[in-house]
Amino acid sequence: MIALCFENARVLRPDGWDHAPLAIADGKIVDETGVRRVDLTGYDILPGIVDAHGDGFERHMAPRRGALRERASGVLACAAELAANGITTAMLAQFWSWEGGMRGPEFAEEVFASVAEVAPTVPVDLRLQLRLETHFLDSFDAAEAAMARWGIGYVVFNDHLPHVRLAEGRKPPRLTGQALKSGRSPETHLALMQALHARSDEVPEALDALCARLAARGVRMGSHDDRNAETRALWRGRGAHVSEFPETMEAARAAREGGDSVVLGAPNVVRGASHAGNIAASELIAAGLCDALASDYHYPAPARAAWRCVELGLLNEVAAWRLVSEGPARLLGLEDRGRLEPGLRADLVVMERETRRIVMTVAGGEMAWLSGGIAERLI
Repeated sequence: MIALCFENARVLRPDGWDHAPLAIADGKIVDETGVRRVDLTGYDILPGIVDAHGDGFERHMAPRRGALRERASGVLACAAELAANGITTAMLAQFWSWEGGMRGPEFAEEVFASVAEVAPTVPVDLRLQLRLETHFLDSFDAAEAAMARWGIGYVVFNDHLPHVRLAEGRKPPRLTGQALKSGRSPETHLALMQALHARSDEVPEALDALCARLAARGVRMGSHDDRNAETRALWRGRGAHVSEFPETMEAARAAREGGDSVVLGAPNVVRGASHAGNIAASELIAAGLCDALASDYHYPAPARAAWRCVELGLLNEVAAWRLVSEGPARLLGLEDRGRLEPGLRADLVVMERETRRIVMTVAGGEMAWLSGGIAERLI
C-alpha cells in the first residue's frame, strides 16, 4: 500500500470541490501526515467508481466461443480494464440460467472459481452477483449451494423466457442463434423453453420459498427489468429491494415510493436511449429515480455517463458522480467507500481536468492503474 499526500489537485468531496490536500496511508484516507507529498496541479481527484452490475468480464473469460478458455488470466485482464476505467469495486454479474453456454451453471462455476483465485491478488475489489432465471426451477438447489460455496451475497432474478410467443405456440425470435450459443439444436432449445414455460404456475411458490431462505441468510436480492408497479411490489414482498434497469417510469417510481433502490445502465445514458427500446435512463434520472449507474456491458460507461448527465443539465458534477460512487456503495451496503473522507477506504480516481481522461486509479490504497505524465510526479 502506498502512503502519499496529494496537493494542489481539485478534490471532489461530499459537499463539493475543494483544493485541500488528500492523504492516504495503510489503505485508507487519512488526515494529513508526514507522508511524501505529490503535486497534482491540473488534475482532479474523485471517489473510486463502485460498479453495482456488470458483465463486461465475459469477453475476457471467453473471448471466442469454444476456442479459448483462459479463466484466471481473463479475470486478471478484467481487473486491469476495470482499474483503467476508474472502477475500484466491481460486482461481476454472472448468469445461472437454462440458456446454457456462458449463461449456464457450468460456466458460472468456472467464473466463481476463477474470481475466488484472482480476487485476493489484485487491488480492485472483485465481487460476485448471481443472476438467477426465475423458471430454472430444477436448478434452484444447485444455485443456492453455489452461492453458499463461493460466498455470494447478492442475487438478482431474471426471466428471459418469451412467454407470449410460447403461449401462442410460435417460435421465439433469434431461436437458432440462441440455440447455437447454448450448444443445443434449435429443436432441443425450443423444447426446453416450452417445458419451462409450462411450469409457470409452480414458479411463484418456489420463488417465495427460495427468497425466504436467502433473506434469512442476509443475502441481498434484486429484480431485473421490472415493467410495472405490481411486479416491483411482488419482488419487494419477497425481500428483493433492488430494481435493476426498470423498463418503465411506473416501475421506477414504484421502486422509489416503496423505499427500494434503482440501478440504471450507464451505456443507456451514454448512447441516449435503451438498446431494447425501453425508457431512456436520462428520463428517469431527470425525474430523480436513480440511485446508481452501472456499467452493464461496457466498463468505460459509468465515468462517461456521469459527465453526460452534467452535459445534459440533468445533474451537477457532485450529484452526477455520486451515481457511480456513493450511490451504488450505499445500495450494496458498502459504507466504507464511495466518498473521500478520513477513515474510509483509499479508493480514488485521478483525472486530467481538461480531458477528463483517467490517468490513475487507487483501490484499497494500492496502485491499480497509472498512465501518462502523472507517473513522472510519482516516480
